[in-house]
Amino acid sequence: MDHLTKLEELLDQANLDIKNGLYDEATNKLEKILDIDSNFGKAYNHLGYLYEVKFKDFEKGETLYKLCLEKSPMYPSVYYNYAILLSTLGKWNELKELLDQAMTVPGITKSTIYNEYAIMYEQQGMLEEAIEHYRKAGLNTLDKGVLERAKASIERCKMKKELF
Repeated sequence: MDHLTKLEELLDQANLDIKNGLYDEATNKLEKILDIDSNFGKAYNHLGYLYEVKFKDFEKGETLYKLCLEKSPMYPSVYYNYAILLSTLGKWNELKELLDQAMTVPGITKSTIYNEYAIMYEQQGMLEEAIEHYRKAGLNTLDKGVLERAKASIERCKMKKELF
């Protein structure tokens, strides 16, 4: 088994541990991957997710996401995960830069990135920009559920506008 295949196999095992709620085991596997190859960026993303979502250590999660971006800038998953963290922390400038970068990554799901832009704008009270980006999210998907959420989000923004 070659080096990369072994790392991907360990990553799959860590994903299964995460799915099964075995967070410490997943963390150990991910750290083992990084002991073998500190340039395997995907492991930083998965560790970042664990620290952010499961351990509620946002600072460590952010550090790990940044390491993933440094090591594997073409890995789409880190953009989705890191965007949610930056949104949670209200780091709008950093989030805008990340989303702009994400739009250039091959294989990125553009509707998801447009939705993250829209959430960012909505949270800042920039409702017209939010509506425009929810519209783009809807136009860039083939998933009926995503389209329905985009339409509902647009309606929510319109309702908010009525409050002003």
